[in-house]
Amino acid sequence: MKKFFLLATAFVFTLAVSAQTKADDIAKFNVETYDFGKIKQGVPVTYYFEIKNISDKPIIVESASASCGCTVPEKPEEPIEPGKTGKIKVQYNAAAVAPFTKDVYVKLSGTSENKTLHITGEVLTVEAYEAYIKEKANTPVKTGEKPKN
Repeated sequence: MKKFFLLATAFVFTLAVSAQTKADDIAKFNVETYDFGKIKQGVPVTYYFEIKNISDKPIIVESASASCGCTVPEKPEEPIEPGKTGKIKVQYNAAAVAPFTKDVYVKLSGTSENKTLHITGEVLTVEAYEAYIKEKANTPVKTGEKPKN
Protein backbone atom coordinates (compact mmCIF):
# COMPACT_ATOMS: atom_id res chain seq x y z
CA MET A 1 0.00 0.00 0.00
CA LYS A 2 2.86 2.37 0.81
CA LYS A 3 4.39 1.76 -2.61
CA PHE A 4 1.09 2.55 -4.32
CA PHE A 5 0.67 5.77 -2.32
CA LEU A 6 4.24 6.84 -3.07
CA LEU A 7 3.78 6.10 -6.79
CA ALA A 8 0.47 8.00 -6.91
CA THR A 9 2.03 11.01 -5.15
CA ALA A 10 4.95 11.05 -7.58
CA PHE A 11 2.52 10.90 -10.52
CA VAL A 12 0.49 13.86 -9.19
CA PHE A 13 3.64 15.96 -8.71
CA THR A 14 4.81 15.09 -12.22
CA LEU A 15 1.49 16.31 -13.66
CA ALA A 16 1.63 19.51 -11.61
CA VAL A 17 5.13 20.34 -12.84
CA SER A 18 4.31 19.69 -16.49
CA ALA A 19 1.10 21.76 -16.28
CA GLN A 20 2.87 24.98 -15.26
CA THR A 21 2.70 27.77 -17.83
CA LYS A 22 5.96 28.99 -19.34
CA ALA A 23 6.57 32.48 -20.74
CA ASP A 24 6.91 31.07 -24.27
CA ASP A 25 3.37 29.64 -23.98
CA ILE A 26 1.77 33.10 -23.61
CA ALA A 27 4.24 35.58 -25.13
CA LYS A 28 6.54 35.86 -28.12
CA PHE A 29 9.59 38.13 -28.03
CA ASN A 30 10.89 39.76 -31.22
CA VAL A 31 14.40 38.58 -30.28
CA GLU A 32 15.94 36.87 -27.27
CA THR A 33 19.42 38.32 -27.83
CA TYR A 34 20.22 41.80 -29.08
CA ASP A 35 23.77 42.72 -30.18
CA PHE A 36 24.65 46.41 -29.87
CA GLY A 37 27.85 45.81 -31.82
CA LYS A 38 30.72 48.18 -31.08
CA ILE A 39 29.76 51.12 -28.88
CA LYS A 40 31.56 54.14 -27.45
CA GLN A 41 32.63 54.10 -23.81
CA GLY A 42 30.58 56.39 -21.58
CA VAL A 43 27.64 56.64 -23.99
CA PRO A 44 24.67 54.58 -22.73
CA VAL A 45 22.76 52.55 -25.32
CA THR A 46 19.12 51.47 -25.28
CA TYR A 47 17.13 48.69 -26.91
CA TYR A 48 13.40 47.91 -26.70
CA PHE A 49 12.53 44.21 -26.63
CA GLU A 50 9.04 43.72 -28.07
CA ILE A 51 6.76 41.23 -26.38
CA LYS A 52 3.58 40.05 -28.12
CA ASN A 53 0.76 38.49 -26.14
CA ILE A 54 -0.11 35.23 -27.93
CA SER A 55 -2.59 34.10 -25.29
CA ASP A 56 -6.30 34.79 -24.96
CA LYS A 57 -5.93 36.76 -21.68
CA PRO A 58 -4.12 40.00 -20.80
CA ILE A 59 -0.61 39.44 -19.45
CA ILE A 60 1.26 41.57 -16.97
CA VAL A 61 5.03 41.96 -16.86
CA GLU A 62 5.42 41.58 -13.09
CA SER A 63 9.12 42.39 -13.02
CA ALA A 64 12.19 42.97 -15.14
CA SER A 65 15.62 42.77 -13.55
CA ALA A 66 19.20 42.51 -14.77
CA SER A 67 22.30 40.49 -13.98
CA CYS A 68 24.22 43.62 -12.93
CA GLY A 69 23.77 47.29 -12.08
CA CYS A 70 25.18 48.37 -15.45
CA THR A 71 21.97 47.18 -17.15
CA VAL A 72 18.63 48.80 -16.34
CA PRO A 73 15.41 47.26 -17.65
CA GLU A 74 12.03 49.01 -17.50
CA LYS A 75 8.85 46.97 -17.77
CA PRO A 76 5.59 48.18 -19.30
CA GLU A 77 3.18 49.38 -16.61
CA GLU A 78 -0.04 48.46 -18.43
CA PRO A 79 -1.24 44.91 -19.11
CA ILE A 80 -0.60 43.64 -22.63
CA GLU A 81 -3.92 42.67 -24.21
CA PRO A 82 -4.31 39.52 -26.37
CA GLY A 83 -2.74 40.04 -29.81
CA LYS A 84 -1.10 43.31 -28.72
CA THR A 85 2.56 44.19 -28.23
CA GLY A 86 4.37 45.80 -25.31
CA LYS A 87 7.98 46.90 -24.91
CA ILE A 88 10.66 46.26 -22.32
CA LYS A 89 13.27 49.03 -22.37
CA VAL A 90 16.83 47.92 -21.59
CA GLN A 91 19.64 50.45 -21.13
CA TYR A 92 23.32 49.52 -20.81
CA ASN A 93 25.68 52.15 -19.34
CA ALA A 94 28.81 51.29 -21.42
CA ALA A 95 31.22 52.27 -18.64
CA ALA A 96 33.76 49.44 -18.83
CA VAL A 97 35.88 48.87 -21.94
CA ALA A 98 35.38 45.21 -22.86
CA PRO A 99 33.06 42.83 -24.67
CA PHE A 100 29.89 42.23 -22.66
CA THR A 101 26.99 39.81 -22.35
CA LYS A 102 24.29 40.73 -19.85
CA ASP A 103 21.05 38.99 -18.93
CA VAL A 104 17.63 40.50 -18.34
CA TYR A 105 15.11 38.42 -16.38
CA VAL A 106 11.43 38.98 -17.19
CA LYS A 107 8.66 37.58 -14.97
CA LEU A 108 5.23 37.37 -16.58
CA SER A 109 2.03 36.92 -14.56
CA GLY A 110 0.84 33.34 -14.37
CA THR A 111 4.17 31.80 -15.39
CA SER A 112 6.32 29.47 -13.36
CA GLU A 113 9.73 30.81 -14.35
CA ASN A 114 11.50 33.89 -15.67
CA LYS A 115 12.19 34.47 -19.36
CA THR A 116 15.84 35.38 -19.89
CA LEU A 117 16.76 37.91 -22.57
CA HIS A 118 20.34 38.86 -23.46
CA ILE A 119 22.22 41.93 -24.64
CA THR A 120 25.74 41.77 -26.05
CA GLY A 121 28.29 44.07 -27.60
CA GLU A 122 31.73 45.55 -27.19
CA VAL A 123 32.58 48.83 -25.48
CA LEU A 124 35.51 50.64 -27.10
CA THR A 125 37.50 53.62 -25.83
CA VAL A 126 36.56 56.92 -27.47
CA GLU A 127 39.74 56.79 -29.59
CA ALA A 128 39.22 53.17 -30.65
CA TYR A 129 35.56 53.85 -31.46
CA GLU A 130 36.43 56.87 -33.64
CA ALA A 131 39.06 54.79 -35.47
CA TYR A 132 36.49 52.03 -35.95
CA ILE A 133 33.92 54.46 -37.39
CA LYS A 134 36.53 56.02 -39.68
CA GLU A 135 37.62 52.59 -40.96
CA LYS A 136 33.99 51.52 -41.41
CA ALA A 137 33.26 54.66 -43.46
CA ASN A 138 36.19 53.93 -45.77
CA THR A 139 35.19 50.30 -46.36
CA PRO A 140 33.27 49.89 -49.64
CA VAL A 141 29.95 48.08 -49.47
CA LYS A 142 29.05 45.60 -52.18
CA THR A 143 25.72 46.08 -53.90
CA GLY A 144 22.94 44.31 -52.03
CA GLU A 145 25.07 43.85 -48.89
CA LYS A 146 24.35 45.48 -45.56
CA PRO A 147 27.19 47.40 -43.92
CA LYS A 148 28.89 45.43 -41.14
CA ASN A 149 28.57 46.69 -37.60
